[in-house]
Amino acid sequence: MKPKKLKLGIPKGSLQEATFKIFEMAGFKLSVSSRSYFPSIDDAEIEPVLIRAQEMSRYVEEGVLDCGITGQDWILENDSDIKELVELKYAKQTLNPVRWVVAVKEDSSIKTVKDLQGKRIATELVNYTKAYLKKNKIKSEVEFSWGATEVKVSAGLVDAIVELTETGSSLRAHNLKEIATICYSTTKFIANKKACKDEWKKKKMDYLVLLLKGAIDAYGKVGMKMNVKKVNMEKILKVLPSCKKPTISSLSDPSWFALEVIVAEEEVKKLIPKLKECGAEDIVEYPLNKIIY
Repeated sequence: MKPKKLKLGIPKGSLQEATFKIFEMAGFKLSVSSRSYFPSIDDAEIEPVLIRAQEMSRYVEEGVLDCGITGQDWILENDSDIKELVELKYAKQTLNPVRWVVAVKEDSSIKTVKDLQGKRIATELVNYTKAYLKKNKIKSEVEFSWGATEVKVSAGLVDAIVELTETGSSLRAHNLKEIATICYSTTKFIANKKACKDEWKKKKMDYLVLLLKGAIDAYGKVGMKMNVKKVNMEKILKVLPSCKKPTISSLSDPSWFALEVIVAEEEVKKLIPKLKECGAEDIVEYPLNKIIY
């Protein structure tokens, strides 16, 4: 009997590096050569393929892929009939949602979306932009941009662009200003509806999602252990953040306790001196790969 395989789409492009990192944290060894579109993975039941995020939902909808990872923006753009299993909440550089914004030159007379009436707009997100303008009763010419979209405004080729941004720094570097946000997008794990009805594939996808979410929930967090005297416990708990409540265990000496907590990595450099001042001893910081709630 031919072994069962789950056909998984991995986003090629801006999400690729972050996706590979999340898979690594989830416990998978995922790698690909520079000229290949077929990554190797240390799970014989998964068959990964690199696909541009823009096309992912279409191939999942058609059943070419059982599941894949893409942005909510491209699901909206393609109006795909797929099942969104989970929001993975990661982007190219951050864990924050990305935005599609309307941007114009700094000195442009276009101040609001209403000023786009009769103007020319370049974007990769053509269908959704048209729907957004129609909803706002604005008639504009929307053209597809193959890339270098920011330059087209500066060069006077178009009046405005609709472009993806995380921080806005690239737009500012091109002397552009945002006048509106048309949608937010986070990363989604999507699945073909037929595949979801297959018991084996659905179970495999659920297992994969569990590990990926665990890796994402652990991203930017570390674990901390310390020993605390009973008389200092109240002071320690006041300065100690936690996902929920710290774990407190008794030691052989009844006047001491072992305390364990999960904190944001960026907080540690300020937290350790405070813990030391409050009487914590034997403080240990350690990395986390997954947190399963």
